[in-house]
Amino acid sequence: MEGSGSSQHGATESASTGEAATSSVLSRFDLFADLGASALAEIERACVRKRFRAQEQIIDRDSRSRDVFFLTSGKARVVNYSLSGREIAFDDILPGAYFGELSAIDGRPRSAAVIAVEETAIAQLPHEVFMDILARHPKVALHVMERLARIIRAADDRIMDLSTLAAQNRVQAELLRQARTSMADERVARISPIPRHSEIASRVSTTRETVARVLNDLARAGVVERTKSALLVRDVNELEEMVQEMRG
Repeated sequence: MEGSGSSQHGATESASTGEAATSSVLSRFDLFADLGASALAEIERACVRKRFRAQEQIIDRDSRSRDVFFLTSGKARVVNYSLSGREIAFDDILPGAYFGELSAIDGRPRSAAVIAVEETAIAQLPHEVFMDILARHPKVALHVMERLARIIRAADDRIMDLSTLAAQNRVQAELLRQARTSMADERVARISPIPRHSEIASRVSTTRETVARVLNDLARAGVVERTKSALLVRDVNELEEMVQEMRG
């Protein structure tokens, strides 16, 4: 699932259009870690900086735009909507990440929408420039291929969970995914900010009530603990065993 595409209406209204990207923006992205200063400066000159307010749409699903976006500050979310209008969240995008590469590569419409969760700044790179970078810099192309491989594997896992796990176990699996990226030490994870029940429910196609019930059960079992600023997973290994047992 691609978090790519640009709703040019909302983006233009909130954007600092015509403002060139500063010389230090893209140096923070792993994608360009192997590029020299002159190549990086050339890419930065091709970018345009834009800002989006919270809940403003950055990308519209089915848009024909093909540019690639680099998130420099804030937070965005990749989402889709069911026929009934229910929001389904796929991933959160944080500073240092990029999105929009699928449509840049294959020329097809955007496969998902992207909205700003909070005030967010991006550097927008024309798809022609992005494709030229891939052609001229094999290490950048390899980085993109590795990222796409990770997306496919994550999608495979998500499909299997939706097909084989009950709602309560899907909540546990989502919590485990978040814990793995927020490890405080070998056993404990610190997920901050605390994910809202509605966000977890959106990711695993269930209700907020189910999420609340599962988290309460895990808290009583001593697996998770809610603090003022974070959700602590006290034993990630135990949570993983619970999920693997249900996956079989």
